[in-house]
Amino acid sequence: MSGVWVFKNGVLRRVENPGGCEGSHRRKVLVHLPTDEVIRSHAMLESRLTELGWENYPSTPDLIQYHKRSSVHLISVPRDFARFTSVHMYDIVVKCRNVFQVRDA
Repeated sequence: MSGVWVFKNGVLRRVENPGGCEGSHRRKVLVHLPTDEVIRSHAMLESRLTELGWENYPSTPDLIQYHKRSSVHLISVPRDFARFTSVHMYDIVVKCRNVFQVRDA
């Protein structure tokens, strides 16, 4: 059982998604910091990753993966860009420090 207990107007209740009802759940976007450009497609992402030395890596039909020869890291993103979530974005940010940032849309 997850959630948060909220006391409001003398009533205590459990809220499953605190903040979700108040509009604080915002869509995230991946931003390329040197150009301040929002990444909106796989082509844009691949272009920026290629500039950093990442190469397309053979993968499954559902994923696009990138590998950098100088590291053991692998970046995996869904082939369907509509399924590109903040989890994928933060994975890119961790593996490409100071180049990308996740922001609220």
